[in-house]
Amino acid sequence: MSDHPHGARADLWTTIDDLWKWLEADQPVRGREGLLLRMLKLSEEVGEVAEAVIGATGQNPRKGVTHTWDDVRAELCDVAITALVALRTLTPEAREVFGRHLARVADRPRGASSGDSDS
Repeated sequence: MSDHPHGARADLWTTIDDLWKWLEADQPVRGREGLLLRMLKLSEEVGEVAEAVIGATGQNPRKGVTHTWDDVRAELCDVAITALVALRTLTPEAREVFGRHLARVADRPRGASSGDSDS
């Protein structure tokens, strides 16, 4: 994916851009459909979080405990990565768009009486 020396870590946005380039180069469906499919990938990843939580808590009596909380953490990371790659798909300024949005969310009032959600 990236030409970083063994053991060296790229920053988050360099890695996201590398993943986006790799996916774009090998995209079987392009254009508007490809864009929509990239967005739908996020729903798939969120479903995998749900599956891991159900598996970690043993909520499916037929299957029992099938996952660990480490699996849940890994799936949540996949959701975050997939969302950032989707954002990069929509704009080359993903870092700036995300940074501005995060700042707005961080500046929102907090407290039980606000009634606002985090999204």
